[in-house]
Amino acid sequence: MAQPSKEPCKKQACDIQACLTKNNFLPQRCVRVIQLLQSCCEQCDNKSTHCASVSTLLKQINK
Repeated sequence: MAQPSKEPCKKQACDIQACLTKNNFLPQRCVRVIQLLQSCCEQCDNKSTHCASVSTLLKQINK
């Protein structure tokens, strides 16, 4: 049986990085993957180091 990851939202954070790279670092084009990271962070009570960037990304989307 697989052990829970120490970084439960790492995959979502990597997906965001890939999306941003592909879209000239425009967060507005990566809303869906950013929302997936936000959801992951909510599920793990923000116990992933990758959750710190979510609020910044959400602010950039809402500009």
